[in-house]
Amino acid sequence: MRAMMMECPLKIADILTYAAEVHPAGEVITAAPGGPERMDYKTLGARIARLAAALLARGVRPGDRVATLAFNNRRHFELYYAISGIGAVCHTLNPRLSPTDLAYIVEDAGDCLLFHDPHLAPLAAALPMPPGTTIAMDEMGLDSLVDAAEPLAAWPDFAETDAAGLCYTSGTTGAPKGALYSHRSTVLHALSLAVSLPKVFQERRRILPVVPLFHVNAWGLPYAAPLAGASLVMPGPDLSGPALFDLMDQTGVYSAWGVPTVWFGLLDEIAARGRCPTGFGDVVIGGSAAPPAMIARFEALGVNVCHAWGMTEMSPVGTVCHTPPQDDGAPEAARLHRKARQGRRLFGVELKIVDEAGENLPHNGRAAGELRARGNTVISAYHGRAATTDGSFDEGWFTTGDVASIDADGFLAIEDRTKDMIKSGGEWISSIALENAAAGAPGVATCAAIAIPDARWGERPLLVVVPADGFDEPGLRAHLLGALAKWQVPERIVCVDALPLTATGKVSKRTLRDKHAAGEL
Repeated sequence: MRAMMMECPLKIADILTYAAEVHPAGEVITAAPGGPERMDYKTLGARIARLAAALLARGVRPGDRVATLAFNNRRHFELYYAISGIGAVCHTLNPRLSPTDLAYIVEDAGDCLLFHDPHLAPLAAALPMPPGTTIAMDEMGLDSLVDAAEPLAAWPDFAETDAAGLCYTSGTTGAPKGALYSHRSTVLHALSLAVSLPKVFQERRRILPVVPLFHVNAWGLPYAAPLAGASLVMPGPDLSGPALFDLMDQTGVYSAWGVPTVWFGLLDEIAARGRCPTGFGDVVIGGSAAPPAMIARFEALGVNVCHAWGMTEMSPVGTVCHTPPQDDGAPEAARLHRKARQGRRLFGVELKIVDEAGENLPHNGRAAGELRARGNTVISAYHGRAATTDGSFDEGWFTTGDVASIDADGFLAIEDRTKDMIKSGGEWISSIALENAAAGAPGVATCAAIAIPDARWGERPLLVVVPADGFDEPGLRAHLLGALAKWQVPERIVCVDALPLTATGKVSKRTLRDKHAAGEL
């Protein structure tokens, strides 16, 4: 029997109109030389409606890809809603990628228009865009379009399954591939994210997306925050510890979101000033595993740590980790051990682990296998590619490339990336476990472990360390022997000034492997 319900499509523009009406005092706050600049959701709603009309006047039509080349700021937020609101596709470009990769992505996407931060004009000019299709996101460019346009009379109707956003993988394992999100998947992701973290997504909360808007839609924050009435604090391109501390302190940020590498600078700044930024009570860490030592440092400051996991192909958040009520009375060590896991799935996401034959493994916290995912926020194929020709998709499941375990309570633990596991003498060594053990040793600022060829064992681990004050290699070895099996401890430890990073702020192990092969490590 068919239920007699109205069928109203889920559209991204509805988040904006809802926020403007129900949460009009919520804000987008942007770092600026003269101090943070603020604009509330009600004012933004009116501006974005004019920007949408201006895009239509420029000839942008449903399905057209409109690119952005920008960091986190209010104008970028406006483009998110204006582009998708008229049925076009907001395609975020990562300015940290190489010009070659960017040119490939622009051509693969077929972008018809490009908006860019003013200081990124030289990079924008180098991209293969037709003449007259690049517009600066400043008073003379984007703002002049808004000022000259009449407000959009009404947001157009279209199917909720129509494309709304396009984000490319970073290309660390091959050519970048596009994940094309729908209005439906984006709205459902925002709802699931807001429900999963109710202490964060509240009216009057202020959330800092250190994760860039060009990195998988800043993990869904531009949509989930307005939906809940929370304000967004945009840091711009300066993500240094002092800059983040000052911005958070001035605006009262409660929750900050980003990859582990960015938090070292903030923690050092907190230590230097002897206090946390005003109002800071929560940090969400994703992108790669957070070392337990980092989690412990935040928790000692009274800042709750939420581990999260996801992928570009998943919109992107798949799990979040907040300890259940039954853990409230648990010993501190047990509680921190739980927080080091990646957490439990969002509503709408299903997870399983399989062995080498593709057979399901039990969720007992001990069995580890290849992690697969499916759900209404997971892509079924890459942009312009058939799922049947791509090994990433198998019988309706997305193959993540992660090795993981899942315990009886549903908590996911990423053991390693498949390509980063170290097979020594037929036994597997987790690079994440080795890194976490080393990161807890005195004098280790940060580190990375990679596999290097070995004539006897096939592969052995190499530990690359950025030392801090008090570093002592014999002391580090003694620390590792206390945390790991003897055969898991690397024979070689190399010190470097800094670790190479990918365009999304993660440690580039491919670069480290290349450096070792070239005799530079």
